[in-house]
Order: sequence, then C-alpha cells, then structure tokens
Amino acid sequence: MSVNTEGYRPCVVIPCYNHGAMMSQVLQRLMPFSLPCIIVDDGSDDDTRHELERLAQDCPSVIRLRLPQNAGKGAAVIAGLAHAATRGFTHAIQLDADGQHAIEDIPAMLALSRQHPQALISGHPVYDASIPRSRLYGRWVTHIWVWIETLSLQLKDSMCGFRVYPIAPTLALANTVTLGQRMDFDTEVMVRLYWKGVNSHFLPTRVTYPPDGLSHFDALKDNVRISLMHTRLFFGMLPRIPSLLMRTRKQHWAQQEEVKGLSGMRIMLAVWRLCGRRAFSLLLRPVVAVYWLTAHTARRASRDWLQRVRAVMAIRGLQPHTRLNSYRHFLRFGEAMLDKIASWRGELLLDRDVVFAPGAEKVLDLEQPEGRLLLASHLGDVEACRALAQRKGGKIINALVFSENAQRFKQITEEMAPQAGLNLIPVTNIGPDTAMLLKEKLDRGEWVAIVGDRIAVNPDRQGAWRVTWSNFLGQPAPFPQGPFILAAALRCPVLLIFALRQQGKLRIHSEPFANPLVLPRGTRQAALQEAVDRYAARLEHYALQSPLDWFNFFDFWQLPTATPDSVNKE
Repeated sequence: MSVNTEGYRPCVVIPCYNHGAMMSQVLQRLMPFSLPCIIVDDGSDDDTRHELERLAQDCPSVIRLRLPQNAGKGAAVIAGLAHAATRGFTHAIQLDADGQHAIEDIPAMLALSRQHPQALISGHPVYDASIPRSRLYGRWVTHIWVWIETLSLQLKDSMCGFRVYPIAPTLALANTVTLGQRMDFDTEVMVRLYWKGVNSHFLPTRVTYPPDGLSHFDALKDNVRISLMHTRLFFGMLPRIPSLLMRTRKQHWAQQEEVKGLSGMRIMLAVWRLCGRRAFSLLLRPVVAVYWLTAHTARRASRDWLQRVRAVMAIRGLQPHTRLNSYRHFLRFGEAMLDKIASWRGELLLDRDVVFAPGAEKVLDLEQPEGRLLLASHLGDVEACRALAQRKGGKIINALVFSENAQRFKQITEEMAPQAGLNLIPVTNIGPDTAMLLKEKLDRGEWVAIVGDRIAVNPDRQGAWRVTWSNFLGQPAPFPQGPFILAAALRCPVLLIFALRQQGKLRIHSEPFANPLVLPRGTRQAALQEAVDRYAARLEHYALQSPLDWFNFFDFWQLPTATPDSVNKE
C-alpha cells in the first residue's frame, strides 16, 4: 500500500547505533508502506555496519548514511533530514531502530501530517506494563517543564521518538540554533519549533520496551544533559513570554480543545495521582491563577456571568453564600474536574462527600426498574452522579455527548479512570437513529442523561439554529430544541438533576420534570416553548443557589454567528 500523494513526499529516517540485529525486522514491518528509508549509521560497531551494508544492497528502497563516529541521536536525525531534503522529500518519519514503536500506525501519522503539513506530528505513547517506572516518572517531570517552557499544554509528549517532521522548518531551525545532540534532542527540537510557530499534533500510539532491548540512555550523563537543556529552554522562554501568551489569546475559541476554565489539567492530575488529593488542592490555586491571567475570553465570560448573577440577586433580595469572583469561578471548575475522576475511582463516598438534597433520593429511586431520562446541564457535576449511581445500585446511566466536545478532558479522563468512558454515546446530531438506540436502552431499564443548556456547535444544513429562546437571568437565551424533542419521542419519565458543591459537599438535587413530556402535533411550538421555559426557570433557580458551579465559559445569551431575530424559532 503506497501512502505517497502528489505534492507530499514522505520518507523514513532511522538513526541507528549498534541496533543492526533489529533492523531487518524493522524494515520488514515497513515494507507494506512502500516508503524510502534513510538509515543513519551513527558510528556503529562493525557488526551493525556490515548488517546495514547488506540491507542497503538487498533493499532498493533503503538509503544508508554513515557518520564516521558516534555523534548522538539528534545529530543523526538532522543528518538524515538534510539528506532527505537533497532528494526532494518534504516530510520525514522518525523511527527508533529498536522496534519499540508501532510502525503499523504510520498511515494514520501520515494522514494527520497531510492535514497539517506545516506541523510536527508526534506519537502520544500508550504504554503497557513493560515501561520501567523510573522512565514513566521521569517523563512526567519533563512534561511539566515543557508546559512551563511553552506556557501551553499543546505539547502532550515531547519525548516520543515516533514523529513526522516537516523537513524545511526543522532544518531551518537546526541552521540557526545548536540543538541537543543526544537524548535531549527530541524535547528541545519540539519546544523550539513551537517557539517558531510550528504547532504539534499528537496521535495515540502503542510503545513497548522489549525485555532484551538495548538502551543507550546513560543515567548520569543524559540526565545532566536534559537538566541543562531545560535550564536553557526556561531562560529562553522568559523573553518570549509576551509572544507566547499572545499566541494563546489569538487562537479562536472554536479551534481550541475544550479546556474551558483550567489550563493545568495534566500537570495537576499527575500531582494528584502521585501525591494525592491534598497536594492537588494546594497546587490548584497557582495553576488556576496562570490560566485565569491568560484565558481572556473565558475570564470575560465568567465576569459577565457573575455580574448578571449579582444583579438578579440584588433585585430579589438574595445574598450569595460565598464570594463571587471569576478566579474562584475558575477554581471551582478545577475542583469539579477532579471530582469527576475521583467519583469513578471510588474516592467520593456517599454521606461523606456526596449527599442528597431533601427529597432527591426519593425522586431518583435508584431501585426503580423503569428506564428514565435525566435532563442535566453544565451547572454542577452531574458526571459524578452517573458514577455514584453505578457504584451504589448498579444502575446503568448512559450519557449522550456530542463527539466534537471536550476531547482533551475525555482523553485525560480515560487515562486516569478508564471506566469513566463506559456508557458514553457520542453523537454529531440528534436524529431518529439516536432515538431508536436510546429507546432500546430505556426498555432494558437503563437510564439516559442529556444536557439541555448547550446548543450544537454548528447550525443545521439550512443555516438555522434549532433553538428556542427563553428568559434566563433577565434576558432571552437560546436553548437547544433537540433534548426536549428527544424526550418527547422517548415517552418516558423525565427528571431534572443537578449536583452542586454546597457546604463543602457535592449535593445532588433532583425533581420530576414530565411523565412523559408531550408535544402535541397541533400545539407543538407552544408546548415546546413551555417545556423550555420550565427548564430555564429551574436552571436559573439552582444556578442562583450555587453560581460558581456554572461551567458554560462563553456568552450564553448569544448564538455563535447569529442573533435572535435571524433564527428560526419554531
């Protein structure tokens, strides 16, 4: 199978130092892709040199370069890229010679590279039990330093040696700065390319450590090199702070992976996993502070939300239970993120960490065999309810999620608590197929949860937003029609559910909404309006009880590209 396309000429570059015994197997795994392969012999011993000479003679697609003495992985990769450029190649796949990388993922790597030809494409390792624990912890230390050096979480893994380099910008960088020559190369080149405006995209890929594998990592010398590299990069980052921060701010909200309120997810979850929740809580404040300072759009949306809440509370003579400011708002989102994962890992306990509001447990009735639809929202931490329901009563709750939303958090959640991905139903839109699938689950006694407060990312094919406008905190706001139409089609009991952080505990609120929700054909529009109005009123009621649990960090009262007058309001 050839993966070449017109205007895009990839090849493979493999730095090799005394891995001659493995190269035959590596080349066999590469054969199905019909890619030219440049093997850079980095001053190997005679046995490897003779083996590489033989392979180059037997395989017409293999090009062998030899460096007169061992110069290091980085030097070998740059030499291979330079040779590839002379032969007209535009991109180079970097592979390690020991066979630890999933070579079978090359087509997916190249497909992603063709979509982003100016970017660096890198594997995001998925390790099995073969990885030494010291390596795993060491990688996390490097990840944290890289996020500091770039003031960004875009670089998910800077140490994986399975990559697709855009050759021209990489060689241009190598001609202007001195890059690390050995084990410090992979990280330094990725960070410096990021500084130059070259983004990185990542693809999950399996990585194994063969029990009889040959490693050239020198624990003393290479750790010293890596420490010196991070020192250089840190001080190199300091004069770049303004441009790095502006780079983050200029990115359009629709192009951002949904962090929406917390920039330190991976850093903090690593701290929690290694040191526990108390350490997480101590470090959460400065991490949130950094994001609060740099997330201009989210901070403005938070301040607007809290200003609206204060105004409504003042009119109604209400007093907030806590200080309302946007930093505390961001901080609450960070705490909710941990609660989601902690609930799946069994660290949130009923009656200790989670309690039911008066009447809520009776309304939910987890022993009820009948299928139900839970109408939720982005107010509070309903994900924790789903986990607790399965742990307490074995009740299966399926969550309907839009597949384009929350990709980053979804990935992190799957890493930290794999069972959290169970019973997720990804959809791009709600249609008859979705209703049929959910009906089957309800008939089996399972429950379905869907949020009713966030509209789709894009309008329908006619350019209309399928929304119903309803008063929310004193101003009309757009609510999606899909969840309410779906609830009517399923003809099952519908409950409202909210999980709010109150008095130091996660408090679950629930109340009946409809049994079933009916939208008569003759008065469909009026009935739909009435249902949305009731939902908006209850959402407002609970939002005023716990304003910092509002996790819609955008202008909730506006459509992305339209105004109320231009929308089909049926």
